[in-house]
Parts: sequence; C-alpha cells; structure tokens
Amino acid sequence: MEILHDIQKQKFYVVVDGLESHLEYVKMENVLNLIHTYVPDALRGKGIAGEVVKAALTYAEENELKIIPSCSYVAAYIQRHKEYKNLVAE
Repeated sequence: MEILHDIQKQKFYVVVDGLESHLEYVKMENVLNLIHTYVPDALRGKGIAGEVVKAALTYAEENELKIIPSCSYVAAYIQRHKEYKNLVAE
C-alpha cells in the first residue's frame, strides 16, 4: 500500500479499489495539526487508517516536526504506539 502526500491539499492519502482514504492536516510553523482521518465504509477494518497515520507520523519525525493529535483516531493510535509520543507538541 503506497501512502501519498499532497502538500498543497495538506493530506496523506491512499486510493484502494478506487476509493480514497486520507488524513487531513494543517501545517503551522514546525507543527502538523492532524485534524481528520477518513476511510470509506467499504474499506474499514483493513488497517488503512493506521497505515495513513503511520505515514504522517513518520513524515513528521523525518522532518523534525511536532504534531497535534486533534483527530481522535490519531490520538488513540499514539496511545497504542508510544514510540510516537515524543512527537506530540506540548
């Protein structure tokens, strides 16, 4: 599964079976506010949301950015994957 990053539209996304799943964000200085994760009903339960969130967190880490987990799915993902907790802006 190849997760793409559209900097102009401020989202990480993947298209599976013609349907887009995405994580939208707002970039502020050196912080990504991760605001909304969406996976169409037909694709839910396949781990797609987790892969998209992981791509965003990896991008933040590689680019020395902090994140704000405004999206409840992102916040829950970070609770399950403590290795990303250091990315959360204080």
